Amino acid sequence: MARRGERSGDSRRYHDWAEAAYEDLLCSKVLREDGRLLDGCAFHCQQCAEKSLKAYLLYKAHQRIDGHNLTWLCRQAIRYEPSFQEWLDESAKLNHYYIATRYPTDVPVDITPGDADVALRMAEAIFLYVCEEIGIRFAV
Repeated sequence: MARRGERSGDSRRYHDWAEAAYEDLLCSKVLREDGRLLDGCAFHCQQCAEKSLKAYLLYKAHQRIDGHNLTWLCRQAIRYEPSFQEWLDESAKLNHYYIATRYPTDVPVDITPGDADVALRMAEAIFLYVCEEIGIRFAV
């Protein structure tokens, strides 16, 4: 049985999380290029950032971190590397896309092409920084 705050199926290997983040980044780029599924693009940007931060934290702390709040994950990363402070604002913006783009809401979220572009730049920047910190390279 998993301890509270952990799911037993989640990988304990940081490179698996980095690869999953990479796949989310690629998905977000394809969805943005298509232009019809900007909600999906924004969601995958949030997922890329989340999995990137979890890869970094697993690399540093050697334990899985549960949760989806990017600002909280970013604050955990700051404990190991203060330069993650740079992404606190971005993490708060991307947080918005975790629920709002996945489920119907009373007030629809209207992701514009500009919003998708900004989310994509933020996610890619966080991803590339984490990859540099943990010594992994992907072709983006």
